[in-house]
Amino acid sequence: MENEGYLKAKESFFREWIVPIITAIFIAILINKFIFFNVTVPTGSMIPTINKDDKFMVTRIYNTNNIERGDIIVFYSEELQKLLIKRAIGLPGDHVEINNGIVNINGQSIKEDYVKNNNNYSGTFDVPEGKFLFLGDNRADSWDARRWINPYIDASEIRGEARIRIYPFNNIGVLK
Repeated sequence: MENEGYLKAKESFFREWIVPIITAIFIAILINKFIFFNVTVPTGSMIPTINKDDKFMVTRIYNTNNIERGDIIVFYSEELQKLLIKRAIGLPGDHVEINNGIVNINGQSIKEDYVKNNNNYSGTFDVPEGKFLFLGDNRADSWDARRWINPYIDASEIRGEARIRIYPFNNIGVLK
């Protein structure tokens, strides 16, 4: 009799504690793998929008056709062999001209209120289909497409869009 009570208590503990914990861990792993992941920004290339060491919750992107100019995107750079976070400036098929730091896309100047530290760079880019052009907001101190050997990032290298700042705690919030 006593042994039977022990087995019931053990079974109850397993059902009430172990199964929910294992289920929660499994769900967390799935969410991290397919929906969200976290990233820490290693440089000041996106100042003032994003500061060095800020941490973000990033939503995974499965359809790169939904990327809009101005979105802050996390992608893998084959050239630099690391994850980067930059602003999408040139979309597939765009003709991008930069004259003394002013960006013109397909014949129209774009308003970039987020750029506070510009430089006098000039250059032209024709973004191939299936590729994107990314620039940092801190243009005077950003190692971005203007300085890469291959300025275009393939759509297959795009990982997600930065959505929510989760650190520092005094600046938590949705990225605009």
